[in-house]
Amino acid sequence: MAILSILFIAFGISFLGQIVLSNMNMTATQLSVQEGHKKAWLFGLGVAIVEIIYLRFALTGMDWVAQHKVVFKILGWATVFIFLLLGILAFVTARKQTIEKKGVLLNNKLHRFLLGASISALNPLQIPFWFLWSTQLIQNNVLQTTNLHFNIFCIGAGLGTLTGIGIYIHGGHWAITKMKTSNKTLNLIMGCVFLITALIQLYRVIYKPWI
Repeated sequence: MAILSILFIAFGISFLGQIVLSNMNMTATQLSVQEGHKKAWLFGLGVAIVEIIYLRFALTGMDWVAQHKVVFKILGWATVFIFLLLGILAFVTARKQTIEKKGVLLNNKLHRFLLGASISALNPLQIPFWFLWSTQLIQNNVLQTTNLHFNIFCIGAGLGTLTGIGIYIHGGHWAITKMKTSNKTLNLIMGCVFLITALIQLYRVIYKPWI
């Protein structure tokens, strides 16, 4: 029962975090519309695997994470800059677009699994996020500091991330197809999402660097 509890707790934390509108979710939706569900799921798998790696590092390297807050502060500022740049590029692409063209993140030949892994890797603030959650769970004797518990926790988190992205892959595809949304509109939406994400990251870096 304890193992199942850890699995479901990790699943719930990750799912609730993933279900919030974000650049990764919208990219998965855009992929499902423009390239099909298979490539969108490959993208989602890349996102989930990198998150699992970050989570496993947060679990096993708690002392290092706690002693190197300045590193995540720097990475946080870099993330703000990258998301802001991607948002501006998405708006520029939409403004110049006269034909149906893919978004700035999709207009390349990069394997969609690697694309998902790359975007997920651009958010190193996942480490302090999971650091906080895992610390609370350990302190409340919910999560034990064993490899078994850590591995189950990571599996649950990965499944939660994939489920959240899956909702955007299929639900987002249905909504966009139903509304007959153009690629130009999708690029504008992506631009807004990137800028909002950049502002959220900026807030976290300045006011809540460990959340």
